Amino acid sequence: MSMGFLITAFIVVVAPGTGVLFTLATGLSGGFRASVAAAAGCTLGIIPHIAAAVLGLAALLHTSALAFQTMKYAGVAYLLYMAWSSLQDSGALKVEREVAAFTAVRIASKGFLINILNPKLSIFFLAFLPQFIAHDDGAPLAHMLQLSVVFMAITFFVFVGYGAFAARVRDHVISRPSVMAWLRRIFAGAFVTLGLKLAFAER
Repeated sequence: MSMGFLITAFIVVVAPGTGVLFTLATGLSGGFRASVAAAAGCTLGIIPHIAAAVLGLAALLHTSALAFQTMKYAGVAYLLYMAWSSLQDSGALKVEREVAAFTAVRIASKGFLINILNPKLSIFFLAFLPQFIAHDDGAPLAHMLQLSVVFMAITFFVFVGYGAFAARVRDHVISRPSVMAWLRRIFAGAFVTLGLKLAFAER
């Protein structure tokens, strides 16, 4: 495995996106355990994209305008829903002292949906991974799966780091209602911005 892949994957994962934003919001609202659930959900949301790339479905998404637009606008709708939810007292930034098991499952499910509804992730796997697989590789599928697992591991640990940071400052934030109000607006605006960016994305 090349150092170039590790560095590139790390840069891609660290760059702020929907998963990072969701994990940060979850860490602020529910604490560290909740942010781990969010990180796990976002990481698991990568699996369908890996499967699509392996099965060639990502190529269909890349070449079919209808498939791409359907997936894209489903993602846009979900991001706008997350923006609306962030503004509600009982929504994405609802402050909870303890996170129950069923809540953790719900959080992970949201993280999963955020990544599974991102068509750019499938295209990323279609265009990104082949660059690190040699043309004369005797087992390209096995190598691709290996790189995918490494990418998922990097995603999980980076997102846990984001969540830990959010949980660390949580007590300083939730004790200030005006700060929480502004954070809700900032996160809502960020989700809307990402939704608009996705809406105007091209294949």
